[in-house]
Amino acid sequence: MKIHNFCAGPSILPNEVFNQASRAVKDLDESGLSLLEISHRSHAFVNIMDEARDLALELLNLSGSNYTSLFLQGGASSQFLMTAYNFLKNEAAFLNTGTWSKKAIKEAKLFGKVDVLGSSEDKNFNHIPDFTISKAYDYFHCTSNNTIFGTQMNTFPDTEIPIFCDMSSDIFSRQLDFSKFDLIYAGAQKNLGPAGATLVLIKNDLLDNIKSNVPSMMNYKVHADKSSMFNTPPVFSIYVSMLNMRWLKSMGGINEIEKNNRKKAEILYSEIDLNPLFKGHSEIKDRSIMNATFNLTDDSFKQTFESMLSEANIEALAGHRSVGGYRASMYNAMSLDSVKVLVEVMSELESKI
Repeated sequence: MKIHNFCAGPSILPNEVFNQASRAVKDLDESGLSLLEISHRSHAFVNIMDEARDLALELLNLSGSNYTSLFLQGGASSQFLMTAYNFLKNEAAFLNTGTWSKKAIKEAKLFGKVDVLGSSEDKNFNHIPDFTISKAYDYFHCTSNNTIFGTQMNTFPDTEIPIFCDMSSDIFSRQLDFSKFDLIYAGAQKNLGPAGATLVLIKNDLLDNIKSNVPSMMNYKVHADKSSMFNTPPVFSIYVSMLNMRWLKSMGGINEIEKNNRKKAEILYSEIDLNPLFKGHSEIKDRSIMNATFNLTDDSFKQTFESMLSEANIEALAGHRSVGGYRASMYNAMSLDSVKVLVEVMSELESKI
Protein backbone atom coordinates (compact mmCIF):
# COMPACT_ATOMS: atom_id res chain seq x y z
CA MET A 1 0.00 0.00 0.00
CA LYS A 2 1.45 3.36 -1.06
CA ILE A 3 1.44 5.94 1.73
CA HIS A 4 1.71 9.57 0.69
CA ASN A 5 3.69 11.02 3.59
CA PHE A 6 3.56 14.82 3.79
CA CYS A 7 5.21 14.98 7.23
CA ALA A 8 7.18 18.13 7.97
CA GLY A 9 9.95 16.15 9.63
CA PRO A 10 11.39 13.70 10.13
CA SER A 11 10.47 13.38 6.50
CA ILE A 12 10.51 10.86 3.69
CA LEU A 13 13.68 9.70 1.96
CA PRO A 14 14.17 7.93 -1.40
CA ASN A 15 13.46 4.20 -1.44
CA GLU A 16 16.96 3.52 -2.76
CA VAL A 17 18.38 5.18 0.33
CA PHE A 18 16.16 3.16 2.66
CA ASN A 19 17.18 -0.06 0.93
CA GLN A 20 20.92 0.65 1.11
CA ALA A 21 20.73 1.85 4.70
CA SER A 22 18.76 -1.21 5.84
CA ARG A 23 21.36 -3.51 4.31
CA ALA A 24 24.15 -1.61 6.04
CA VAL A 25 22.44 -1.94 9.41
CA LYS A 26 22.87 -5.72 9.06
CA ASP A 27 26.15 -5.76 7.16
CA LEU A 28 28.15 -2.73 6.02
CA ASP A 29 29.76 -3.37 2.62
CA GLU A 30 30.09 -7.12 3.30
CA SER A 31 32.34 -6.43 6.27
CA GLY A 32 30.43 -8.81 8.50
CA LEU A 33 29.74 -5.90 10.86
CA SER A 34 26.69 -3.70 11.23
CA LEU A 35 26.98 0.02 10.54
CA LEU A 36 25.70 0.44 14.09
CA GLU A 37 28.58 -1.44 15.68
CA ILE A 38 31.66 -0.31 13.75
CA SER A 39 34.08 2.06 15.44
CA HIS A 40 33.66 5.68 14.45
CA ARG A 41 37.47 5.71 14.23
CA SER A 42 37.53 2.82 11.79
CA HIS A 43 38.76 3.28 8.24
CA ALA A 44 35.26 2.41 6.98
CA PHE A 45 33.52 5.18 8.87
CA VAL A 46 36.23 7.79 8.32
CA ASN A 47 35.66 7.24 4.60
CA ILE A 48 31.91 7.71 5.10
CA MET A 49 32.43 10.93 7.03
CA ASP A 50 34.87 12.29 4.44
CA GLU A 51 32.54 11.50 1.56
CA ALA A 52 29.55 13.06 3.32
CA ARG A 53 31.45 16.25 4.06
CA ASP A 54 32.81 16.45 0.51
CA LEU A 55 29.41 15.84 -1.08
CA ALA A 56 27.79 18.59 0.97
CA LEU A 57 30.31 21.10 -0.35
CA GLU A 58 30.17 19.76 -3.90
CA LEU A 59 26.38 19.91 -4.18
CA LEU A 60 26.36 23.52 -2.98
CA ASN A 61 29.24 24.52 -5.29
CA LEU A 62 31.42 25.33 -2.28
CA SER A 63 34.24 22.86 -2.92
CA GLY A 64 37.74 24.26 -2.53
CA SER A 65 39.62 25.90 0.28
CA ASN A 66 37.13 28.56 1.40
CA TYR A 67 34.63 26.43 3.34
CA THR A 68 34.64 23.63 5.88
CA SER A 69 31.71 21.23 6.26
CA LEU A 70 30.90 19.71 9.63
CA PHE A 71 28.46 17.11 10.91
CA LEU A 72 27.54 17.98 14.49
CA GLN A 73 24.74 17.09 16.90
CA GLY A 74 21.91 18.90 18.65
CA GLY A 75 19.87 19.95 15.63
CA ALA A 76 19.29 23.52 14.54
CA SER A 77 18.34 24.29 18.14
CA SER A 78 21.96 23.85 19.20
CA GLN A 79 23.06 26.13 16.37
CA PHE A 80 20.82 28.92 17.67
CA LEU A 81 23.12 29.18 20.65
CA MET A 82 26.35 27.95 19.07
CA THR A 83 26.45 30.68 16.42
CA ALA A 84 26.00 33.35 19.07
CA TYR A 85 28.42 31.68 21.50
CA ASN A 86 31.15 31.74 18.86
CA PHE A 87 30.56 35.04 17.08
CA LEU A 88 28.30 37.45 18.99
CA LYS A 89 30.71 39.93 20.52
CA ASN A 90 28.74 43.17 20.42
CA GLU A 91 25.54 43.15 18.38
CA ALA A 92 23.93 40.85 15.82
CA ALA A 93 21.07 41.50 13.41
CA PHE A 94 18.15 39.09 12.97
CA LEU A 95 15.14 38.72 10.70
CA ASN A 96 12.11 37.37 12.57
CA THR A 97 10.08 35.23 10.17
CA GLY A 98 8.67 32.55 12.45
CA THR A 99 9.02 30.15 15.33
CA TRP A 100 12.60 29.10 14.60
CA SER A 101 13.78 32.68 14.10
CA LYS A 102 12.25 33.60 17.45
CA LYS A 103 14.08 30.74 19.14
CA ALA A 104 17.38 31.81 17.55
CA ILE A 105 16.81 35.38 18.75
CA LYS A 106 16.07 34.18 22.28
CA GLU A 107 19.32 32.20 22.46
CA ALA A 108 21.42 35.01 20.96
CA LYS A 109 20.21 37.45 23.60
CA LEU A 110 22.06 35.36 26.18
CA PHE A 111 25.36 36.40 24.60
CA GLY A 112 24.95 39.97 23.43
CA LYS A 113 22.74 42.63 21.93
CA VAL A 114 20.23 41.67 19.24
CA ASP A 115 18.68 44.01 16.68
CA VAL A 116 15.57 42.63 14.96
CA LEU A 117 15.58 44.33 11.56
CA GLY A 118 12.16 43.12 10.50
CA SER A 119 9.32 40.91 11.68
CA SER A 120 6.12 39.48 10.21
CA GLU A 121 4.76 38.35 13.58
CA ASP A 122 1.92 40.88 13.47
CA LYS A 123 0.43 38.94 10.52
CA ASN A 124 1.15 35.48 11.93
CA PHE A 125 4.30 35.21 9.85
CA ASN A 126 2.47 34.98 6.52
CA HIS A 127 5.17 36.89 4.62
CA ILE A 128 8.86 37.80 4.57
CA PRO A 129 9.21 41.33 5.97
CA ASP A 130 11.19 44.09 4.28
CA PHE A 131 14.39 45.13 6.01
CA THR A 132 17.61 47.05 5.54
CA ILE A 133 21.05 46.63 7.08
CA SER A 134 22.14 50.14 7.92
CA LYS A 135 25.16 49.61 10.18
CA ALA A 136 27.87 47.15 11.09
CA TYR A 137 26.91 44.04 13.05
CA ASP A 138 28.83 40.96 14.10
CA TYR A 139 26.58 39.03 11.70
CA PHE A 140 23.10 38.92 10.15
CA HIS A 141 20.99 35.81 10.85
CA CYS A 142 17.98 34.61 8.87
CA THR A 143 15.89 31.47 8.27
CA SER A 144 15.60 30.64 4.58
CA ASN A 145 12.42 28.56 4.81
CA ASN A 146 9.75 28.60 7.47
CA THR A 147 8.36 25.11 7.90
CA ILE A 148 5.44 26.05 10.14
CA PHE A 149 4.11 29.07 8.25
CA GLY A 150 5.03 28.11 4.69
CA THR A 151 7.15 31.10 3.67
CA GLN A 152 10.54 31.16 1.98
CA MET A 153 13.14 33.84 1.36
CA ASN A 154 13.81 34.41 -2.33
CA THR A 155 16.47 37.10 -1.97
CA PHE A 156 19.26 37.68 0.50
CA PRO A 157 21.07 40.92 1.31
CA ASP A 158 24.24 42.08 -0.39
CA THR A 159 26.36 43.11 2.56
CA GLU A 160 29.88 42.94 3.91
CA ILE A 161 28.46 41.67 7.20
CA PRO A 162 28.70 37.89 7.64
CA ILE A 163 25.42 36.16 6.77
CA PHE A 164 24.33 33.17 8.86
CA CYS A 165 21.39 31.14 7.60
CA ASP A 166 19.27 28.35 9.06
CA MET A 167 18.45 26.20 6.00
CA SER A 168 17.10 23.23 7.89
CA SER A 169 14.01 22.74 5.75
CA ASP A 170 15.12 23.74 2.27
CA ILE A 171 18.82 22.91 1.97
CA PHE A 172 19.64 21.08 -1.30
CA SER A 173 16.18 21.93 -2.69
CA ARG A 174 16.98 24.93 -4.89
CA GLN A 175 19.96 26.62 -6.41
CA LEU A 176 21.29 29.74 -4.71
CA ASP A 177 24.62 31.53 -4.68
CA PHE A 178 25.68 29.73 -1.52
CA SER A 179 28.97 31.62 -1.47
CA LYS A 180 26.98 34.63 -0.20
CA PHE A 181 26.62 32.87 3.13
CA ASP A 182 29.36 32.76 5.71
CA LEU A 183 27.70 30.07 7.80
CA ILE A 184 24.87 27.70 6.88
CA TYR A 185 23.36 25.13 9.20
CA ALA A 186 20.65 22.52 8.78
CA GLY A 187 19.17 19.74 10.85
CA ALA A 188 19.28 16.56 8.79
CA GLN A 189 15.71 15.42 9.34
CA LYS A 190 14.01 17.52 6.66
CA ASN A 191 15.82 17.19 3.34
CA LEU A 192 19.07 15.46 4.13
CA GLY A 193 18.72 12.35 6.29
CA PRO A 194 17.29 10.98 9.56
CA ALA A 195 17.36 12.94 12.79
CA GLY A 196 20.60 12.97 14.73
CA ALA A 197 23.05 14.95 12.62
CA THR A 198 23.33 18.66 11.93
CA LEU A 199 25.18 19.91 8.87
CA VAL A 200 27.22 23.10 9.22
CA LEU A 201 29.06 24.82 6.38
CA ILE A 202 31.35 27.59 7.53
CA LYS A 203 33.78 29.96 5.84
CA ASN A 204 37.29 29.22 6.96
CA ASP A 205 37.96 32.90 7.67
CA LEU A 206 35.32 32.75 10.41
CA LEU A 207 37.17 29.97 12.20
CA ASP A 208 39.91 32.47 13.10
CA ASN A 209 37.37 34.94 14.47
CA ILE A 210 35.84 32.81 17.24
CA LYS A 211 35.68 34.25 20.75
CA SER A 212 38.35 32.98 23.13
CA ASN A 213 36.08 31.68 25.90
CA VAL A 214 34.01 29.14 23.95
CA PRO A 215 33.95 25.61 25.47
CA SER A 216 35.34 22.86 23.26
CA MET A 217 32.03 21.16 22.47
CA MET A 218 30.55 24.48 21.34
CA ASN A 219 33.61 25.64 19.40
CA TYR A 220 33.45 25.36 15.60
CA LYS A 221 37.23 25.42 15.25
CA VAL A 222 37.63 22.46 17.60
CA HIS A 223 35.22 20.45 15.47
CA ALA A 224 36.86 21.61 12.23
CA ASP A 225 40.35 20.72 13.48
CA LYS A 226 39.06 17.24 14.43
CA SER A 227 37.24 16.73 11.09
CA SER A 228 33.89 16.41 12.87
CA MET A 229 35.30 13.65 15.06
CA PHE A 230 35.92 15.54 18.31
CA ASN A 231 33.39 13.25 19.99
CA THR A 232 31.51 10.18 18.77
CA PRO A 233 29.43 11.34 15.80
CA PRO A 234 25.89 10.13 14.96
CA VAL A 235 27.10 7.37 12.67
CA PHE A 236 23.77 6.21 11.25
CA SER A 237 22.44 9.69 10.47
CA ILE A 238 25.66 10.70 8.71
CA TYR A 239 25.76 7.48 6.68
CA VAL A 240 22.16 7.90 5.48
CA SER A 241 22.81 11.57 4.73
CA MET A 242 25.76 10.49 2.59
CA LEU A 243 23.55 8.01 0.72
CA ASN A 244 20.92 10.68 0.20
CA MET A 245 23.49 13.12 -1.19
CA ARG A 246 24.77 10.39 -3.52
CA TRP A 247 21.19 9.94 -4.71
CA LEU A 248 20.76 13.68 -5.24
CA LYS A 249 23.97 13.84 -7.24
CA SER A 250 22.83 10.91 -9.40
CA MET A 251 19.56 12.75 -10.08
CA GLY A 252 21.47 15.65 -11.59
CA GLY A 253 22.11 17.67 -8.46
CA ILE A 254 20.26 20.69 -7.13
CA ASN A 255 19.44 22.18 -10.53
CA GLU A 256 17.43 19.12 -11.51
CA ILE A 257 15.76 18.56 -8.16
CA GLU A 258 14.69 22.21 -8.07
CA LYS A 259 12.77 21.76 -11.33
CA ASN A 260 10.84 18.88 -9.80
CA ASN A 261 10.25 20.76 -6.54
CA ARG A 262 8.88 23.80 -8.34
CA LYS A 263 6.59 21.64 -10.46
CA LYS A 264 5.16 19.99 -7.34
CA ALA A 265 4.59 23.36 -5.68
CA GLU A 266 3.02 24.84 -8.81
CA ILE A 267 0.49 22.00 -9.07
CA LEU A 268 -0.55 22.24 -5.43
CA TYR A 269 -0.69 26.03 -5.20
CA SER A 270 -2.72 26.17 -8.39
CA GLU A 271 -5.36 23.94 -6.79
CA ILE A 272 -5.31 26.01 -3.59
CA ASP A 273 -5.89 29.21 -5.57
CA LEU A 274 -8.55 27.86 -7.93
CA ASN A 275 -10.52 25.72 -5.49
CA PRO A 276 -13.02 27.88 -3.53
CA LEU A 277 -12.83 25.51 -0.57
CA PHE A 278 -9.20 26.33 0.17
CA LYS A 279 -7.14 29.38 0.99
CA GLY A 280 -3.38 29.66 1.34
CA HIS A 281 -1.87 31.02 4.54
CA SER A 282 1.22 32.73 3.14
CA GLU A 283 1.39 35.62 0.70
CA ILE A 284 1.87 34.43 -2.87
CA LYS A 285 5.21 36.19 -3.40
CA ASP A 286 6.74 34.46 -0.37
CA ARG A 287 5.29 30.97 -0.70
CA SER A 288 7.55 28.07 0.14
CA ILE A 289 8.16 25.34 -2.41
CA MET A 290 8.88 22.97 0.49
CA ASN A 291 5.94 23.54 2.85
CA ALA A 292 2.55 24.63 1.52
CA THR A 293 0.19 25.85 4.24
CA PHE A 294 -3.53 26.23 3.63
CA ASN A 295 -6.94 26.19 5.32
CA LEU A 296 -10.48 25.25 4.46
CA THR A 297 -12.72 28.24 3.74
CA ASP A 298 -15.66 26.30 5.19
CA ASP A 299 -14.93 24.17 8.25
CA SER A 300 -18.12 22.20 7.76
CA PHE A 301 -16.17 20.19 5.15
CA LYS A 302 -13.38 19.29 7.59
CA GLN A 303 -14.61 15.82 8.56
CA THR A 304 -15.39 14.90 4.95
CA PHE A 305 -12.03 16.15 3.69
CA GLU A 306 -10.06 14.31 6.34
CA SER A 307 -11.96 11.08 5.69
CA MET A 308 -11.10 11.44 2.01
CA LEU A 309 -7.44 12.01 2.87
CA SER A 310 -7.41 8.85 4.94
CA GLU A 311 -9.03 6.82 2.16
CA ALA A 312 -6.35 8.09 -0.26
CA ASN A 313 -3.58 7.02 2.17
CA ILE A 314 -2.45 10.60 2.69
CA GLU A 315 -0.63 11.02 6.00
CA ALA A 316 0.64 13.89 8.17
CA LEU A 317 -1.17 16.75 6.43
CA ALA A 318 -2.30 18.51 9.61
CA GLY A 319 -1.00 22.04 9.99
CA HIS A 320 0.95 23.28 12.98
CA ARG A 321 -1.25 24.42 15.87
CA SER A 322 -0.12 28.05 15.40
CA VAL A 323 -1.55 28.11 11.87
CA GLY A 324 -4.15 25.35 11.90
CA GLY A 325 -5.52 23.89 8.72
CA TYR A 326 -3.14 21.83 6.63
CA ARG A 327 0.51 21.69 5.66
CA ALA A 328 1.90 19.71 2.76
CA SER A 329 5.65 19.22 3.05
CA MET A 330 7.13 18.42 -0.35
CA TYR A 331 10.79 17.72 0.26
CA ASN A 332 13.14 16.38 -2.40
CA ALA A 333 12.08 12.74 -2.04
CA MET A 334 8.36 13.52 -2.35
CA SER A 335 7.11 12.22 -5.69
CA LEU A 336 5.05 14.27 -8.09
CA ASP A 337 2.49 11.46 -8.04
CA SER A 338 1.87 11.95 -4.31
CA VAL A 339 1.18 15.64 -4.85
CA LYS A 340 -1.20 14.78 -7.68
CA VAL A 341 -3.12 12.39 -5.38
CA LEU A 342 -3.56 15.22 -2.86
CA VAL A 343 -4.76 17.60 -5.57
CA GLU A 344 -7.23 14.99 -6.82
CA VAL A 345 -8.72 14.70 -3.33
CA MET A 346 -9.01 18.48 -3.02
CA SER A 347 -10.68 18.68 -6.43
CA GLU A 348 -13.06 15.86 -5.55
CA LEU A 349 -14.07 17.70 -2.38
CA GLU A 350 -15.04 20.71 -4.49
CA SER A 351 -17.31 18.50 -6.57
CA LYS A 352 -19.29 17.73 -3.41
CA ILE A 353 -20.43 21.34 -3.01
